[in-house]
Order: sequence, then C-alpha cells, then structure tokens
Amino acid sequence: MDLKIKGKHALVTGGSGGLALAAARDLVAEGVTVTLTDLDEGELKDAAGSLDGDVAYMAADLTDTDHIERLRAFVADAGGIDILVHAAGVTGKKGDPLEMTDEEYHRVWETNFLSAVRVIRAMMPQMTDKGWGRIVCVTSENAVQPYEDEAVYNTSKAALLNFIKGLAQVYAPHGVLANTVAPAFIETPMTDYMMDMRSEELGVSKQEAVESFLKEERPFLKIGRRGQPEEVSAVIALLCSDRASFVTGSAYRVDGGAVATMNT
Repeated sequence: MDLKIKGKHALVTGGSGGLALAAARDLVAEGVTVTLTDLDEGELKDAAGSLDGDVAYMAADLTDTDHIERLRAFVADAGGIDILVHAAGVTGKKGDPLEMTDEEYHRVWETNFLSAVRVIRAMMPQMTDKGWGRIVCVTSENAVQPYEDEAVYNTSKAALLNFIKGLAQVYAPHGVLANTVAPAFIETPMTDYMMDMRSEELGVSKQEAVESFLKEERPFLKIGRRGQPEEVSAVIALLCSDRASFVTGSAYRVDGGAVATMNT
C-alpha cells in the first residue's frame, strides 16, 4: 500500500534500535527522509548505515533542553519535519511502588514523559507552519494495565497516553494528528534483557523463561510468543501516513491480546 508520504521528513527518537529502527525502516521504504536521534553516536551511525535511504542522525539527550534545541535546529536546517515518532524510553527500576525512590520516579518521568513533551513542543511549529503533521508516541500495555512491580514505568506511560489525547484535540485543526501505539512483550533488547534475567533466576533456558513468563505474567496473550518489531512498526507507519487522515487522539494496541479490557 502506498502510504502517500513520499518526500516527507521524519524525526525518530530512540532511533538506534528496537521499535524505533523498525519504524524508521518502514518510513524509508515509503520514500520518507529520516533523522534518527538517540544517546550514542556510534550506535546511531550503525543504525543509519543499516537503512537503505535518505537518513541522517544526531546524538542527543532528550532530558536536556539544550540538546533538544540543537536537534530542533538540525532538522529545521533540513527543511523541518513532517513526522515525529517518539520511541525513546527506559523501563526503570522494578519493585514495591513505595520502595521506589523519588529519584527513580523522576528519572523515568524525565525520560519517558517530559522528553516527549519537550520534543513535541520544540518540533510542533515545523508541522503547524506546513499545515500537515503526524505525531506517534510509543506507550505500552502498562499505560492501561499497570503491573505491580513496574510503578515508575506505568505512571510515565499512562501520563504520555493522556497527554497525547489532549494534544490531539488542540492541534488537529492545524493539520497535525497525534496518536499512540501501545506494544506489549515485543522482541527487543529491553525484553531480551528481561528474559535473560529471568532465565538466570529460574535456572532455565531463555525460551523456557519466555514460555513461563507468558503463562504466569501474560495469560491473555494467547498468540503465545513475543511480538516482532516489524509488527509494531507497520502500525506506526500507517499512523504516520496520509492514509490515516481521519485518525487522531487514538491509542492503538499491538499487544497480542495481552490487555484484556475493552477500555483504552
């Protein structure tokens, strides 16, 4: 399907791997110019080199407003962006919600929530000036189905979901559509680390760790496996496109059924 976005310019945060790189690959395949940003310049260089298209990159810490301003100027010099995919984020420490320190809540809040607010604030004029834009933020199943040992992550993603819902109402009249995509248990470095730790703790193989995690922790994920980044990025690319011209303020789950409720 032609997504009708050839010639557009996208900024993809968290762009050195996982879901973000898969989304960048789909966008490049549609003829989109892509700028990747993440913390490590070497990893960004490798990620950009893996994409067959018009790709630039710039290392930036999105918890630092000076870095965001430099990033804003960098993409503005290239003609400004039309599409923002915000996939940067961290899981944070796990455990009893009341045993998490203020510092841990603040660290994840800054990375997962405020970075999105600040990047969108910086980039929005480039889209409103054109009268066309797409924003897709990656949230999580945790935004609506909080797990008891992941409070710092749950709260940051729930806030991001709420923020984008309100943002969409304000900027749709300006031609900028904002949505979220909520993945669950995707095969990324993040869940690889989780399963490696589980494998070590239980003294079983990684595959057995995955299988026991699905049975014990994700009983509604009836597909019975981890999702693939490409299964999420396909939805992200659609929401970035001109095909999704009547979609804003929506939350799309790509979770294999992991979230049982009907409500967002």
